[in-house]
Amino acid sequence: MLFAITCTDRPGALELRKATRAQHLAFLEAHKDGILFAGPQLDANGNPCGSLVLLEAPDRATAEGFAAADPYAKVNLFESVIIRPLRTVFRDGQMAE
Repeated sequence: MLFAITCTDRPGALELRKATRAQHLAFLEAHKDGILFAGPQLDANGNPCGSLVLLEAPDRATAEGFAAADPYAKVNLFESVIIRPLRTVFRDGQMAE
């Protein structure tokens, strides 16, 4: 099942994000087989202010565990984390269904 993990940084947490980035990227690399997309959300100035991950996981509990294990989550970078299941309709330039 596909899940969208949408995270919003706490205000004023850009330096914490920068300081933890290497660990976060290593975490993503270690889980790359299940990640369809991962990247920062940007504010009006082009600075990271959150994260978006599209994760293939067998169930919601696995997606929640993935989100909780992210080094960004472990240092309390996020103000909020929303996990929602998705259904693919259009992908890679083609209808999926």
